[in-house]
Amino acid sequence: MDNTVITIARQYGSGGKTIGAMLAKRLGVNCYSHEILRLASEDSGINERLFGQTDERLKISSWFKPLKRPYEGGLITPDSSEFTSDQNLFNYQAKVMKELAETESCVIIGRCADYVLKDYPRVLSVFIHADKQFCLDRAMERHSMTVREMEKYIEKTDKERADFYKYYTGREWTDARNYDLCLDSGKLGFEKCVKEIISYMKIRFE
Repeated sequence: MDNTVITIARQYGSGGKTIGAMLAKRLGVNCYSHEILRLASEDSGINERLFGQTDERLKISSWFKPLKRPYEGGLITPDSSEFTSDQNLFNYQAKVMKELAETESCVIIGRCADYVLKDYPRVLSVFIHADKQFCLDRAMERHSMTVREMEKYIEKTDKERADFYKYYTGREWTDARNYDLCLDSGKLGFEKCVKEIISYMKIRFE
């Protein structure tokens, strides 16, 4: 596979999605985030609304345990009662991500893409993070909430992403060992994060 895929996991408010879009534009490739839900819906025939309800979050209780066997691929057939289960919704998203990796160079945001594509040779996994105040300040610029409301929202969103990641991968979302590159967007700024990723790509793949 000659295509190069950059996967980006990100803390809420760190600007990871923005950095991913900037990177994709610089490289002249597509950036996929919520588009994956639409593509998975089209592929499966399952209503896109169902994918949206479980987008990087689990509907099960907080006492959940990771899957006994983390995601390994495969799909549940339409004749099964589990066809529209959360697990199969994830399976279809994973199928879409694999097909993208096999057909084009691109940037993929979130959705355990680093794990789904871990066996692909030209995949660069990145984790974007920043300190609490940076994430709060940036989030407050985009939402009309009180500071306390936003703090709770950030905490809730990051916990949902961490739980989602652990459930499907068996790994800790913030463990640096899961990624090729971890960048502090609060210290570097978005533009330098993009430059660092491109520099790493040149070292790794050229």
